[in-house]
Amino acid sequence: MKWLNSTVLGIGVASLFSDVGHEMATVAMPALLASLGAGSAMLGIIEGTADGLSSFAKLLSGHYSDRLEKRKFLAVIGYFVTASGMASFAFATQAWHVFLGRVFGWLGRGARTPVKNTLLTEATTPETYGRAFGLERAMDSAGAVIGPLLSAVILAQFGIRSVFILTLIPGTLAALMIWFLVKEKPHQINGKRPLFSGFKLFPTRYKMFLGGVGIAGLGDFSNTLLILWATQAWSQEYGIAKAASIATLFYAGYNVVYTIFCAVAGKIADIFPKYKVLAFGYVLAVIPALTLLVPGSSFLKFGVIFGFSGMYMGFWETVESSSAASLLPAEVRGLGFGALASINGIGDLISSALVGVLWMVSPALAMLWVIVTSLLGASLIVRAGKDDVHA
Repeated sequence: MKWLNSTVLGIGVASLFSDVGHEMATVAMPALLASLGAGSAMLGIIEGTADGLSSFAKLLSGHYSDRLEKRKFLAVIGYFVTASGMASFAFATQAWHVFLGRVFGWLGRGARTPVKNTLLTEATTPETYGRAFGLERAMDSAGAVIGPLLSAVILAQFGIRSVFILTLIPGTLAALMIWFLVKEKPHQINGKRPLFSGFKLFPTRYKMFLGGVGIAGLGDFSNTLLILWATQAWSQEYGIAKAASIATLFYAGYNVVYTIFCAVAGKIADIFPKYKVLAFGYVLAVIPALTLLVPGSSFLKFGVIFGFSGMYMGFWETVESSSAASLLPAEVRGLGFGALASINGIGDLISSALVGVLWMVSPALAMLWVIVTSLLGASLIVRAGKDDVHA
């Protein structure tokens, strides 16, 4: 596997450690908010705002990184900032404290994302983009399996505040992996063009691709809402603490499925047209949305919801990134990845807040929104890629 070099491995291991840390915090966050008297609307607003502001950090970081001969240090700083934001939850006594910590951490995550994707692209070849990004996503999601399990153990033994403090350890290790393992190649700098003039260099097909991603992303609500809904569904029978622990285990199962399908989707995307593989992933999102409307709170129901959610996200995140790598010219690669991340972040800003509020009004209306945006996004991706078998 010639594509599996020090840089690809370093980015993958960094993603694993970072996700261990912020998933430890993420799965404990709904229980913390519940103890502070906050519900799904507040959680949706926190997640949506953090993702939305993070999207602007991704855009600016991507643009700025294209103007630097070396940009690895931006990723290192981003990993440290994310770790600090998650650890700050340990000191939260009101919901707005969680809000500030999440926003701060996600700004760091935003700053590192386009840089990480650009470094990964430049360390491999177009023929293996799918496998390289599939490995990175799989390592990331492996961390998301380990993180919730660690969170559940620490929560049971030491309490919820200890979970957040201990996230500093894997978060710091992630930054060190980037610093020591990633070998960056200096790239040519073609002047210091203004931010928006760089958009003109995007291929038309990439602009159409971003449109499809944006529409689908309007229904891509945060997985913390799934954890909250599962916790609420089981709290009457098991109590909130045990219900939260069970929901955490289901979320760990979600990440097992996600890990598997990141690798599967990456391999498939190196064989078949990427636009078809991505459109298929968007259509898969309909299954958990419909299942959420089935009456009852059985483990089987939520098993289907978490399982298919992990499956479709494996396709979404892997194939979106590898498609972008295939479509972007080198001189605006950082900006292009920043734009992709920003489009997703804006979608998260709208979807998490909107779905969280709609759910309180009518679950059917919330899931109808998810279904329509997923199918419309799939249709736009097909339209963008149907004339190019390599898209």
